[in-house]
Amino acid sequence: MAIAAFAAALAFGTAAQAQSAPADKATAASDSTIMVTIFFKHDQSRPLGELNAQLERQGFYKAFPPEGVEVVSWYVMMGVGQVVTLRLPASQLREVNRVIENSAWGAYHTEFYPTYDYKAVGIAKHATAK
Repeated sequence: MAIAAFAAALAFGTAAQAQSAPADKATAASDSTIMVTIFFKHDQSRPLGELNAQLERQGFYKAFPPEGVEVVSWYVMMGVGQVVTLRLPASQLREVNRVIENSAWGAYHTEFYPTYDYKAVGIAKHATAK
């Protein structure tokens, strides 16, 4: 499933650019740059201290994010876990997946979503509609 999401991320990376041009200062991505949002869902059957100890043993924070990958946002979503949006060269996608497989699995259940920045477009459409 993760591989299908990554393939979709590559496909959506270029399709997203066909949207209306941003009216504000949105960060433009090059054709070879993609964004992916990752849900790190906590294993709620285990206490947080145990999960953090496992992440430490597996080297999660040392390995994630890999070199050359930009963290766009990193939030804690109460009741879910952590939600991280990354901007990266498409060529780094495999490395992101490998790091997560080696260092996050077990403490987290992961979900991946192709992502693009729509904020400026949405705000412009709202302003025009008023």
